[in-house]
Formats: sequence, structure tokens, C-alpha cells
Amino acid sequence: MKPLLSLTLIAAFAATLSGCVVAPNSGSVYSARQAQNEQTVRMATVESVREVTIDKGNSGTGTLSGAALGGLAGAAVGGGRGSIATGIVGAVAGGMIGNKVESDISKGKGVEITVRLDNGDLRAIVQDADEPFRAGERVRLLSDGRKTRVTH
Repeated sequence: MKPLLSLTLIAAFAATLSGCVVAPNSGSVYSARQAQNEQTVRMATVESVREVTIDKGNSGTGTLSGAALGGLAGAAVGGGRGSIATGIVGAVAGGMIGNKVESDISKGKGVEITVRLDNGDLRAIVQDADEPFRAGERVRLLSDGRKTRVTH
């Protein structure tokens, strides 16, 4: 029975971690549903570039999975009534660790790109920092009506 329990816990943990996966905010990454959709293209000149942090938020998945695994691990350590106490301590510690891990995973480097459109308007777009931009260079703004991305 114990090998089955271990496999079940591993599968539950893997499924829980898959909830931590976050979508990119890249100028170069398209989802399947974005492919083959027409976008409006505007030309602009980069005015400034500023490093920012993109926080995609916590779903609570890290806290819950950490608490569950910590509780199970703690309960396995103690014996009798001690297993309840160590299970509680393990759940609290696991929850705190899981929350920190999810928080770290959900944050990434980004850039705020301020551009001047050819008509003189200023726009600022935030996206993942996976492509370098410099003040004075010409760029394209691709917009689908909801999202705008800056590309070379």
C-alpha cells in the first residue's frame, strides 16, 4: 500500500506544480490562438527603456502543495501523538516554503519601452526582457486590439 501512496503523492504534486506555469509576456512568443490573426502595425522610435519586474501573481498552489507535502513528511517522522504535532509543524513549514517558491517562479525580468509614434503620440509597453531595445532605434508596435508588443 505504501508504494501506491507514494506514487499518488508524486502524481498529485506534479499536477499541483503544473498550476504554477505562467504564460510569457514576450514580444517573440505567440500562443496557438494568436497565430494567423491579423494585427495592426505602427512604426515608432524608442524614447526610453526601463527595467521592471513582471509579477504574474501567486495562485496559492505553492502554499497548498508545500503544506500537503510538509504535513505528510512531518507525520511520517513522528510516532503516535507525536506524528500529529510533527505533521502540523511540517504543514506550516511546507506551506511557507511552497509560497516562497511559487512567488520566486512567478516573477521575471521585464522592460518598459516608451516609444514615440510617427504621429507624435507617446506609448509605453511592458513585456518580457527577452529582446534588447535602445533609445533612438526604430521599432514596430504590433496590436491585436487587446495586446501590443514591441519588436524590431
